Amino acid sequence: MTGRPLNVDSGLWIRRFHPAPNSAVRLVCLPHAGGSASYFFRFSEELHPSVEALSVQYPGRQDRRAEPCLESVEELAEHVVAATEPWWQEGRLAFFGHSLGASVAFEAARILEQRHGVRPEGLYVSGRRAPSLAPDRLVHQLDDRAFLAEIRRLSGTDERFLQDDELLRLVLPALRSDYKAAETYRHRPSAKLTCPVMALAGDRDPKAPLNEVAEWRRHTSGPFCLRAYSGGHFYLNDQWHEICNDISDHLLVTRGAPDSRVVQPPTSLIEGAAKRWQNPR
Repeated sequence: MTGRPLNVDSGLWIRRFHPAPNSAVRLVCLPHAGGSASYFFRFSEELHPSVEALSVQYPGRQDRRAEPCLESVEELAEHVVAATEPWWQEGRLAFFGHSLGASVAFEAARILEQRHGVRPEGLYVSGRRAPSLAPDRLVHQLDDRAFLAEIRRLSGTDERFLQDDELLRLVLPALRSDYKAAETYRHRPSAKLTCPVMALAGDRDPKAPLNEVAEWRRHTSGPFCLRAYSGGHFYLNDQWHEICNDISDHLLVTRGAPDSRVVQPPTSLIEGAAKRWQNPR
């Protein structure tokens, strides 16, 4: 637990760009350092109709820019779990996180399993080496010039922000805080997750080499699979459609018994997806 009181206002933390109240499963989407909920708008749009995206808005950016940033993965995870309680109480929740978001998603999944006895439908970790490996170098401690050079190297932040001094002053504090959270995170060994884990990565990502991403398999006793895509750290930007299909298919195959209360995908879709994921390890 963190020492700071939890802000459990779901309206502050969660954006539902394409509400699907009768969906089979909700996928909590956690952005990268400097990212916001809006990064997942197209992701939300592309997912199968039986999967609803709950996009997380961290404090310190966009409509929450007046709030102080959170500077630890554990704090972010605690708040995310608190804000998503209405959905995980229903027992139909999965997590997707990219880069920093992958670490937050992992810690949130651990909180649900180990503290609340709720097994997530799945954990989808993108662009992030396994938490048990050595920590990242401390980019957040660099001066502004070197720090921004690293941001540009990863090609994830709109160049318009990096060239506009006024916009830069608005986004730089959140970027630094998020990098601090990502780089000071230290994995605390505990029981493995039991939920399915799918690790995704760009095949030319300098921050998440495939052999290090594959080490996520050591963090679950459930099914594991690794999916590589063409590209660097922000491979997602050009491949949303394929990624959404892969995650939707995987969720539909692994989520368990049908529930008559929710929207179910066609049997043909589940059978087709199962062929792709029949050997997850």
